[in-house]
Formats: sequence, structure tokens, C-alpha cells
Amino acid sequence: MSPETKVYDAKMQKTIEVVKANFASVRAGRANAGVLDRIFVEYYGTPTPLNQVAAISSPDPRTLMIQPWDGTLLKAIEKAIQTSDLASIPERRPSDPPGLPQLTEERRRDLTKQVHKYGEEGKVALRNIRREAMDEIKKQVKKSEITEDDQKQLEKELQDLTDKRCKEVDELTAKKEQELMAV
Repeated sequence: MSPETKVYDAKMQKTIEVVKANFASVRAGRANAGVLDRIFVEYYGTPTPLNQVAAISSPDPRTLMIQPWDGTLLKAIEKAIQTSDLASIPERRPSDPPGLPQLTEERRRDLTKQVHKYGEEGKVALRNIRREAMDEIKKQVKKSEITEDDQKQLEKELQDLTDKRCKEVDELTAKKEQELMAV
């Protein structure tokens, strides 16, 4: 890989990490601390990520345990969770087993659509990085900083890199979909 494309490879890798974080936020029927990554708690007047003010663990596959480092944050954490999109998870009935409610088939399909949306957003971001790189290469050719042969080689490298990263997003999407659809 040429030094010119390494910069764009790093940007694409960051995009993959964002896609992974988005996928982690989708609840798949088992406890996953990633669903709490987008929750911010008011801590001394500043919105602070929950994982920075509390220890989050999963003692069993159906339970998340949040232990704030400052006991006075309990009400703020409870409020943050209730006002987040996690609050849309149905409440447990007393007859339900302990832990998170079971996902219905319809809810699994909805979550799968959300996962596909995150995957498509990731691929769009990857293609935007490629477009940005191609524009930069064209500017360099115009300024006679690189030759047309170099341009063709860099463009091929970028296309191969984009294809590789898009395939990675597709694999992550399929893996998450399989996880969601598992009963």
C-alpha cells in the first residue's frame, strides 16, 4: 500500500469502528454493555458518557449491572436511561423471567432493518472517503505533482481498498443479522 493511500485506509478503518459501535448499540436478546454507549448522564452539569461514571458488567447473559462510582448519580443514571431510546424496550411483567424481555419476531426484523441501515451508512461513508481521495489525486495530477500512471495506480489501490472495507461492512452486517435472528 502506498503512503498516499495509508491516510485514507486509516479513515476507512475509523469508519468500520463506527459501524461496529452502531451494531453494538443494537440489542440482540442478550445483555450487551454496548447498548449503553450512547447514554449520557448529567454529572456536575456536564453530559458525561455513562461508562465514564459507572462500571458496567454483565453477570449473566440477560442482565446488565451498572455500579456508579458516585452514589449520588443513581437518580441521574436512571433518568438518562429512561429518556434514552432504551426506554422503548418493553417493561417486564411480573410473570416474565428475570432479565431483558424476549425479542419478538417482528422486533427482530425491525432491528435487522436498523442494522442494514447502519451498514449502508457505513458503506456510504467509505465511498465518500474514496471520492475525497480521488479528488485529491486529480488535484495532484493537475498540479503535475504525480503522473497519470501514478494516478491510475492510486485510483486502483483506492478502489481495491474501498471494496475490501465494504466487504468487511457486509460481513459485519451479516454477522449481526444472524445474531439478531437467532432464537
